[in-house]
Amino acid sequence: MNPFSSGTRLRDMIRAIRACKTAAEERGVVRKECAAIRASISENDPDYRHRNLAKLMFIHMLGYPTHFGQMECLKLIASPGFPEKRIGYLGLMLLLDERQEVLMLVTNSIKQDLNHTNQYIVGLALCALGNICSAEMARDLAPEVERLLQFRDPNIRKKAALCSIRIIKKVPDLAENFVNPVAALLKEKHHGVLITGVQLCADLCKVSTDALEYFRKKCTDGLVKVLKDVANSPYAPEYDISGISDPFLHIRLLKVLRVLGQGDADASDSMNDILAQVATKTESNKNAGNAILYECVETIMNIEDNGGLRVLAINILGRFLSNRDNNIRYVALNMLMRAIAVDSKAVQRHRATILECVKDSDPSIRKRALDLVYLLVNETNVKPLTKELTEHLEVSDPEFKGDLTAKICSIVEKFSPEKIWYIDQMLKVLSEAGNYVKDEVWHALIVVITNASDLHGYAVRSLYRAVQKARDQETLFRVAVWCIGEYGEMIVNNFGRLDIEEPATVTESDAVDVLETSIKIHSCDLTSQAMCLIALLKLSSRFPSCSQRINNIIGQYKGSFVLELQQRAIEFNSIIERHQNMRSSLAERMPVLDEATFSGRRAGSVPAAVSTSQGVSVNLPNGSAKLSTAHVADLLDLSLDDAPAPSSSGGGFLQDLLGVNLMPLSLQPDANQAQKSGSDVLLDLLSIGTPPAQSSPSTPQVLSSNADNRSPLDILDRLSTPSAPSAQLSSTGGNSSMLDLLNGLTSSPPTSATEGNGPAHSPVTAFESSSLRLTFNISKQPGNPQMTLIDGSFTNKSQDVFTDFIFQAAVPKFLQLQLDPASGNSLPANGNGSITQKLRITNSQHGKKSLVMRIRISYKVNNKDVLEEGQVSNFPRDL
Repeated sequence: MNPFSSGTRLRDMIRAIRACKTAAEERGVVRKECAAIRASISENDPDYRHRNLAKLMFIHMLGYPTHFGQMECLKLIASPGFPEKRIGYLGLMLLLDERQEVLMLVTNSIKQDLNHTNQYIVGLALCALGNICSAEMARDLAPEVERLLQFRDPNIRKKAALCSIRIIKKVPDLAENFVNPVAALLKEKHHGVLITGVQLCADLCKVSTDALEYFRKKCTDGLVKVLKDVANSPYAPEYDISGISDPFLHIRLLKVLRVLGQGDADASDSMNDILAQVATKTESNKNAGNAILYECVETIMNIEDNGGLRVLAINILGRFLSNRDNNIRYVALNMLMRAIAVDSKAVQRHRATILECVKDSDPSIRKRALDLVYLLVNETNVKPLTKELTEHLEVSDPEFKGDLTAKICSIVEKFSPEKIWYIDQMLKVLSEAGNYVKDEVWHALIVVITNASDLHGYAVRSLYRAVQKARDQETLFRVAVWCIGEYGEMIVNNFGRLDIEEPATVTESDAVDVLETSIKIHSCDLTSQAMCLIALLKLSSRFPSCSQRINNIIGQYKGSFVLELQQRAIEFNSIIERHQNMRSSLAERMPVLDEATFSGRRAGSVPAAVSTSQGVSVNLPNGSAKLSTAHVADLLDLSLDDAPAPSSSGGGFLQDLLGVNLMPLSLQPDANQAQKSGSDVLLDLLSIGTPPAQSSPSTPQVLSSNADNRSPLDILDRLSTPSAPSAQLSSTGGNSSMLDLLNGLTSSPPTSATEGNGPAHSPVTAFESSSLRLTFNISKQPGNPQMTLIDGSFTNKSQDVFTDFIFQAAVPKFLQLQLDPASGNSLPANGNGSITQKLRITNSQHGKKSLVMRIRISYKVNNKDVLEEGQVSNFPRDL
């Protein structure tokens, strides 16, 4: 019986499935068919086995499970007839993969079929083996496949070569067995066998260095001859594509020559002539020709140095850039990016064409061309290239402005020949696409301007003109406001005017007009408005005639709903109206910023003063550690939901600008480090006190118990009268320096904690484990009941030495902790020594709340990290 005579049932099933209108209906049809197939399998009916497997393959392609039919594949493969074997092998390749254990059962059947007298059955076995061969099958069947490489039929030799590729990838150790047969395949006249032999040769070279050396010595000249014959062959209808003879064989030969020539000068020399011939004679008006040219260029760029060939290859890529096909242009740009490292001068010749690609309508072409232009820039061509990119910035699409702006800014910063050119180019970018410029870019511009003392006037006048023309650019406005606040008088008196500047008359009122108008335009941006208020305060000192007008402008924000603006407006208004004697000192110019330090911090080479990474501690000498806020909250078992958010990206710049530490530290291991609040940079700048901390009750804080919580305005009012009493200010609040600024007044420094002979308490075992004991010896400071002095002593109870010993502690916000460095970081074993560390705790709720502390001890034992934690709550209640 013809095994395909009952195939109509397969068509009926396909019609039934395609007629389903819903997924549920389709699942119902599939379930019925699978049930019928299972029943047929259980009956072991050989007449319909092939039909059932065909239906299972269709069901498998729909995504339904068909594992129950895997054994049917093996049964069909074991059948003697070709039709059954064809369905069986097809099912084997679709329903199984190399990870299936069932696959081991078919190895013997495949081996028998590889030795079959029917070449079509041999072809089926090779095809299946080449698709699902596992490492075990490869080892078992490699001799049969190797033998078939010399089979009389070219189709079998071709399939054997393809199967050999999978075998050597699965088991590279078998590569040496195929070297000699492959060398014979490279002499084939049949293009199908030759192309598979070339591919097998390339894969052998990748997995075996011995094979690579063998083919370099024995086969390079032969492959060059084959490529020459193919390139010069007459018209052959069976291989011709768009007038080119067998482009697929062309490409495979070029790829294997690239592998053989890479790193070998002799092999490279032998193929130079044919590569030049292919590069010059191949037509580029057809896609097949372009594919061959691309592979030829790839080969030329990877083999050993030949200057003339590389120039020829880069010229081919230049022609590709003028092609209308975007795919060809894209691959040409990619190749040119790699070619720059080899021959940048040859790539520079096509600079005009590359710049035209930056203006292309295709976004992928634009982006890749922009990356290539960035690589082309050097000290000699930076000015013309930047000019071209800046001109295109004016007409570029909004979605492309971000990438283009970033590249221009990077080019200007990296290759700027002089500062005045740098300032000019940055002003052009800020004027055209200021809203796309990142914060660190305009921060860097301000740093450059402050360091160019001879260009202060030129810069501020240029910014004054630019901000009047492009008021909608946020970043331009910020730089202009900062410079006008610092160097505003140079706009009026034309100080430091250069010959290239046009003379212009600007009054003090005009300068104030720019700020007044701009602060209204940028009313939605808090940072810009705050910078504008500071600039107005500085101009009130530089332009006394406009002081009252500036005061009125600032006064408009005294009722602002934004607390930051309201506070600044009230303080600045008070300074202008009631503190004329100190306004000039407060509004002095910023000191010159260290350009090298700022550049180093941008590049990450200079460590920041305080690590902002959550949970990362900075190790200090003698086992002390500095912790981030998140680390302290974790130490106190507190949730981070209410923890203050980290500072914005501008905080790091302001920290550099003002020279202050803006990171709020919740744990202070070193008593000599002052605690600063980062909530208001202006207060640090003016040194007139710290605002009340805004934190959740659960946030741990270290606050001085005698910190002055009066508002800055009260302090100013007190200081404005000669009879004002001296303010008792804590050094941890940062207010002693304020008295130095305000008319030279000074306050006596706070008395440092000394270890007096106050009443002693019995020792407290604060922490004890199987390997470590911590004992606290407690004493009080005479005359200060809030201060508790603690001498901590750590004892090692184990038989191993503890190294890298670190003790950390955290307390609630009503306590202030000062932790001195430890006496060492190595703790001897068996109690033969100890580490001591002094602690000072100030209890602002003395008499109401007792001391409590969370501790964390970390050390290394035999190079293994150990971490121990605990809570100390057994302090005497009178502390």
